[in-house]
Amino acid sequence: MQTSDILNRLYAYFQVDSSAKLAEKLGVLPSTISNWKKRNSIDWELIFTKCKDADLNWLVLGYEKNQYGSFCEIIAEPLNIFWGERDGKRTQRVPLYRIEAAAGIVSVFETLQKQTPVDYLSIPNLPKCDGAVYVTGDSMYPLLKSGDIIVYKVLHDISNIFWGEMYLLSIVHNGDSYITVKYVQKSEQEGYVKLVSQNQHHQEKELPIDSIRFAALVKASVRINSMG
Repeated sequence: MQTSDILNRLYAYFQVDSSAKLAEKLGVLPSTISNWKKRNSIDWELIFTKCKDADLNWLVLGYEKNQYGSFCEIIAEPLNIFWGERDGKRTQRVPLYRIEAAAGIVSVFETLQKQTPVDYLSIPNLPKCDGAVYVTGDSMYPLLKSGDIIVYKVLHDISNIFWGEMYLLSIVHNGDSYITVKYVQKSEQEGYVKLVSQNQHHQEKELPIDSIRFAALVKASVRINSMG
């Protein structure tokens, strides 16, 4: 249990973006936060007093119940995200994964276990995200092409899908499982969703909504035009 992980969850709990603001919420000096980091220890009596309505499984361990009712380590909280400070504010470094590595994002989504990132991204003014992956295939071409990077935010409740937005999806259908990037739109069929590509040569598909095992909203994309 790392103090840095717990502090990240405290940042999220109090919705603050700097050590100074967190110290103010806790009623301590900013130097106290720094000392906690250095000693890798924390004043739990104080934390429990200030966070009475927090889920302790999440606050202490970084775990919460998933949709199946079991406790899992959650990606949505910044356990994998490293934070630095610039001008007194935190800047996030988003972990970058390869889909094909160690079952790729399927493993990240379905087992909710941490992988070793291949790199980290830091993008100015980026909303809080959970990770980034390289795009494969051409279903979203020309908006996205193979080799581009998409930055995502995990959606924990499929019923909260924003219709018409682009998602990174883990799908199990007719015994097959696959990862895809698609626009998700409402279907006229009850209990179904429509998956739409940007590439006009790819036909739209309609699938049962429960075939979507996990979904992540695409928040940003990065294209590298030259490797030189």
